[in-house]
Formats: sequence, structure tokens, C-alpha cells
Amino acid sequence: MAMTRGRWIGLLIGIGLLAAIAPTLAPIMTRTAEPPFTLHKKDNSIEIRDYAPILVAEVETNGSREAAIGAGFRALADFIFGNNLPNQKIAMTVPVTQAPGTKIEMTAPVTQQATDGRWRVRFMMPSSFTAETLPKPNNPDVKIISEPAKRMAVIRFSGRTSDQNMDAAKTELEAYLAANGLKAKGPATFAFYNPPWTIPLFKRNEVMVELSQ
Repeated sequence: MAMTRGRWIGLLIGIGLLAAIAPTLAPIMTRTAEPPFTLHKKDNSIEIRDYAPILVAEVETNGSREAAIGAGFRALADFIFGNNLPNQKIAMTVPVTQAPGTKIEMTAPVTQQATDGRWRVRFMMPSSFTAETLPKPNNPDVKIISEPAKRMAVIRFSGRTSDQNMDAAKTELEAYLAANGLKAKGPATFAFYNPPWTIPLFKRNEVMVELSQ
């Protein structure tokens, strides 16, 4: 059935309102902390950032990109939500429950990088922890790694995290590096800042490349 003029007007108004409230809703979608960085340069959707040293929890997984990040996310979430030493029981937020282990706050982004046919999935650890104070994972597949300071080239975009969209952003970032005489130190990393149920329009996705300094 053809859409009436009134419905078309209503649809256009709805799209306009959605676009207008997007800046307000975006911070609500993700209230997690991020690794600190200093913005070195900004060129439209591309930024050059200097990141401070940070601890990360990492797990390696196989399979397609989406399947691999799902498996990696589950293993890392299990670690930060209590499957760790010193195995203390703590009260969590509403609804009040109890879980074994020390609860570690969720941070953003969750990153994913292809290495030798496998995927490395990482959670950034809160800056309040050191290598000595961070709880130790019970799962031997979860590794804690100290990452040094890095300069990263980053392209930011919204929308679905499909392979097509991620590869398009990666290609655009690589073209920018080539045009500006910048060299990548390693493979690209995909970074995701929002829960999977976030409306694609409000999602923050990034492709990140470490630069040779």
C-alpha cells in the first residue's frame, strides 16, 4: 500500500526529531570510563591520539569476526564480573545479588584485532588498578597485559558493526595514512563502545592503528 502524504510527513518529522535528540542520547548509551588520551590532531572523523600506558585483559578466539568477539566478550565479562582471585563475595548494584570474586568496572572500548588467523579481544582495565592490585583471572585463557604509551590514528563512525562497514572505515583510514606520510606499526584494531542493543545511529565505532613514531 502506498504511503499517504500524512504518513510521509510524520515519518520525516520523526527522523528529524531522532537526529535532533541524538547528541542528548549518545552519552546515555554508554557511561563507562575510557582510557585517557591526549588529542594530537583532528581531521574530520580522523584523530591522532596519544594514549597513556594501560592494563588490558585479553583472550584469543577463533572463527568469524562476530563469533570471535562474542566468545571473547563472554570470557572477559566472566573475569570482570567475579571469576577471579581473591574470590571474595560482594554485593552488587540493584537488583542486589551476590557473586564470587571482585567485581571490576566495565570500561570502553572493547577491542578486536586479527593476529595470525586468530582474534585478540580486549577489555581495558580501569586506571584505578595496577598490575599488582588487579584481581587475577581464574580462567587461564584470560591474560593481563601491560600496554605501553602509544600514538594511534583513529577513525570514528556510527552505524552497524558489519564487516562491510568496518572494512570501509579501515580502508578510509589507511588511505589517510598514506596521503599524510604516516606508517602503521601493526594491524588495525576494531573498537566498540556501546552495548549490542544500541540503535545503530547512536553507536560509536572506531578503527584504530598504532603509528610508528
